[in-house]
Amino acid sequence: MRLDNSRESRNIEDRRGQRMRIGGRGKIGIGTIILALVAMYFGIDPDIVLQGGLDGSGSGYGTTQQVPGGSTAAPPPTPESRFVAKVLGDTEDAWAAIFQEKDWGAYREPKLVLFDGATPTACGTGMSAMGPFYCPGDSKVYLDLSFFQQMAGELDSPGDFAQAYVVAHEVAHHVQHLLGITDQVAQARQRNSAAANQLSVRVELQADCLAGVWARHSDTQRNTLEEGDIEEGLNAASAIGDDRLQKKSQGYVVPDSFTHGSSAQRVRWFSRGWRSGDPAQCDTFAASSL
Repeated sequence: MRLDNSRESRNIEDRRGQRMRIGGRGKIGIGTIILALVAMYFGIDPDIVLQGGLDGSGSGYGTTQQVPGGSTAAPPPTPESRFVAKVLGDTEDAWAAIFQEKDWGAYREPKLVLFDGATPTACGTGMSAMGPFYCPGDSKVYLDLSFFQQMAGELDSPGDFAQAYVVAHEVAHHVQHLLGITDQVAQARQRNSAAANQLSVRVELQADCLAGVWARHSDTQRNTLEEGDIEEGLNAASAIGDDRLQKKSQGYVVPDSFTHGSSAQRVRWFSRGWRSGDPAQCDTFAASSL
């Protein structure tokens, strides 16, 4: 991406170095992580899910503690943290313009929290094992920068635009929150709990589409994309499809348990947002097929 001359957002809250220790033992399965992410998105404390989701003792994730002697001073900026700040700034400019164009009112910028290991949030305890996430309770995106290393290594999704896509996807959840979509979906889940997974998939695919809208707007207004960037984004969207992650972790796929959408679906909706540049094309809830 061409972000060398882009501004860095001031909405970065750097908690790196303020490590927290999670009590208890055991490993968290990927299914539990996915459920915890869904719970967090809808404002439910993920500790409730994690406490019963350990492979082993089945308990011990109810509390967090500050590591004694841990530093409270934010570390100096790194190339990765500065890149994230520039991507966030770019999303701020793009969505402010889109909100004005659509007459949606003023765009309220989210905070982006950088953290290591675990951190408190308005949605409960956030952990690096969950990957990046958005909490509507405090309108903040949470990111452990080590996830980018995991993307490049374990998920085979390297590249700066792949990283930017991750940030843009989480910011898209903030856009959904501002537009009232988050609350509407939460109410729908209460009325029909059996449809919770399917609603979650539609939420996530819409966020992928809105990330594509951001990419189109950013490139149109500031010529930020380079050759191969969109391919990096599509590869990242494919790498974190539910089917691919399930196949990798457990050797088989359970479509009924999907919460984020298949690789093909994620690629399709990101592409739709990128091609159109129009949020109106991202109505996954009205789509007869995903």
